[in-house]
Parts: sequence; structure tokens; C-alpha cells
Amino acid sequence: MRTTHDLRVGDAAAMDDVADESVNLVVTSPPYPMIDLWDDLFAARDPDVEAALSAGDGDAAFDLMHDQLDAVWAEIERVLAPGGVACINVGDATRTIGGEFQQFPNHARVVDALRREGLTPLPDVLWRKPTNSLTKFMGSGTLPPNAYVTLEHEYILLFRKGGTRSFPPGDDRRYESAFFWEERNRWFSDLWEIRGEEQALADHEERRDRSAAFPLEIPLRLIRMFSVRDDRVLDPFAGTGTTALAAMHAARNSVGYDLDEDLFAALDDEVDGLPAASTRRLADRLDRHREAMADRDGGYAAEYYDFPVVTKAERRIRPYAVASVSEESAGGGRRYVLDHAPFDGNDFTDAHEE
Repeated sequence: MRTTHDLRVGDAAAMDDVADESVNLVVTSPPYPMIDLWDDLFAARDPDVEAALSAGDGDAAFDLMHDQLDAVWAEIERVLAPGGVACINVGDATRTIGGEFQQFPNHARVVDALRREGLTPLPDVLWRKPTNSLTKFMGSGTLPPNAYVTLEHEYILLFRKGGTRSFPPGDDRRYESAFFWEERNRWFSDLWEIRGEEQALADHEERRDRSAAFPLEIPLRLIRMFSVRDDRVLDPFAGTGTTALAAMHAARNSVGYDLDEDLFAALDDEVDGLPAASTRRLADRLDRHREAMADRDGGYAAEYYDFPVVTKAERRIRPYAVASVSEESAGGGRRYVLDHAPFDGNDFTDAHEE
């Protein structure tokens, strides 16, 4: 099978070349309002943002920044297919402005905006990033009452457009895209502890610092949870292309937008080694399942592999590995074309000996 992955230079508030209801899943991490890293980005699009910050009016700046994101949420509602899911990774902000320290609830404002667009909120996930030392604190340290809790989590907000998505009975794409029982138990928890520094693009620190990049494990997990093979995934704030890379690993199509074309270059090294990385990742995934089943009795025989599974729905699991990658010319961005092949369980030994 073949997938295409487009990274386009442009404004996600006007994704004119994405047709209505043509996207099955959105996975993105936008610039966070009231985080000073993105002040200039928001101010360049609306001078009133800079004026509000200079005047110490945090509430006005917060609203103006979110007004810019609202235009993107409207586009997401337009392009998302019925039954499609939107996954928004966003963190709250803490900041002293106008002489007062406070928290700005970005996640709550995004929930309100997407509800106004008619999307249905689903239970969300807390992503706890265990990167800060337990000795860190904010405020007056050990003296009450002016110390503050240190934020060490972000939100992965989940929304659906319309009712649940329907498939033909026994649909191959759906059953081959199933997840293992132990993956379901781990992934569908409302608390994820994934280290923030586990970036797939860690060698590109300067570009990563200009983006809202998240670890590869987060979009890859979300794509496997909420889409099926050959679906189309959108990231309106593509940055360094982590969502696109996850879609490549998962044999989904993707499209991403960003205003900064230079960020896309961070994906080149990852794409070069993608077939080997895909094989290793799938071998590790199946190995983890073998280990999970080692002490478990009963179950059902998998159709394509020599191990048991827990439920009937898992019997036809069949992940697809990246076989080849080519890049095509695309005005104002990049296009990657990938060929995928069903992952052969006999590739275990080869993958681990590389």
C-alpha cells in the first residue's frame, strides 16, 4: 500500500486545499498563549497582543491570542469527517504580568472554543512530563503562604465530530489496525507519563525550541487509538513534523501546515532511516506483546503471527512496515510518498540483529 505525506507552508486558519470532511483525525500541539516563547508569533499577527502585554493586561492578551487559534479550530471542524476525532495537546501558562503571578487556563479556553464549533468533548488525558526535579518550586519556597505548585503536566484534549464512526462488518483496515489488549489498558488511561525529552528529532534543538514539538510516542499512540490504516491525519501546527513521522510509522496519510518552512528540515534525517526504524519499532511492539502473553493462559490464535491474543478482535492485527520512501517536489513545502508492506513476524530476528 502507498501513503502520501504533505507538509505545506501556510496559515492553518485558511487550509483552502483541504476539502471539507476529508480528514479522519487531527493530532496537533498549537503554540500556547501566554507562554513568552510565542509572544512574538501572536503579536506579529495582531499588534493588539503586544499592546496588551506592554500594558500589563494579561486577560486581554490571553483572549486576543486565543482569538487567533479560534480560526484554526473552525477550519478543523470544517475538514474533519463525521465520526472523526481531534486530539489537541496544550498546556496552561503561568506568568507574572502587571505585577501579579497567575495561571492562564489554556486548556479550558480551547475546550470552550471547540464546543462552540460543535465538536463533542471526550474524556481527556493528563500528560505528566517527569522531567523536573522534585526539589523545584515556585514562589517563596518553604515559607507559607506564597509558594506555588509547579506545573508538570499538559492536557491532551479529545473531541469527536458527530457520532461514532461506522465501518462495514469485518472491515480489513479496522481489524488489522486493532491494538493489543495490554496496549488498550495502557493507552486508554487518563494519565500518561511520557518523558518530554524523548524527542524523535532531538538533534535539532534550535528548531525544536521554536516549535511545540511533542515526543513521537504521543502522536503515534493517538493515531493508533483513533484511526485505521490508510486514514488521513492532519496537523495544522506541524512544526518539525512529528505527527507526520508518526503517521508514516502507522501507515496513515498525513497533511501538515506551518508558517515556518525551515522547521520541516528537521524531518529529513528521520525519513532517511525510516524503513529500518519502522521494522525495529514493529518488532519491539510484537516482542512486548509476546512478553505480556508469556504467563497468560488461553486466548485466541493470531492469524498472521505465532502468538496468542486475548480477544477475538485482536486476531487479525497486522501492522504495516515502511518499505520505501521517496520525496516529490511540492511548491511551498514537502511531499513524501511511502510504500508499506505487511510486517512479517519472521522479521523479528533480522530486526534485532541490525
